Amino acid sequence: MATTTVRLDDEDEALLDMLASEHGGRSGAIRQAIRNLAAERRRQQALRSFLAEWDAEAGPVDEDEVTAMAERYGL
Repeated sequence: MATTTVRLDDEDEALLDMLASEHGGRSGAIRQAIRNLAAERRRQQALRSFLAEWDAEAGPVDEDEVTAMAERYGL
């Protein structure tokens, strides 16, 4: 298993300490954070891919339709 050194300011140190008890220690919290970031990146890439495929199949978004939907649903 590799060892990595991370410099943390006081605020990040306090956050790490807060999370450590939930994740089996400081290393566990950091490992979980890395996994969470990687999962988020994969979800973002999958969404971009999905939207690109959708755009290729259905064409670009019609801004007038978006405006109408936003007004209809109070967005």
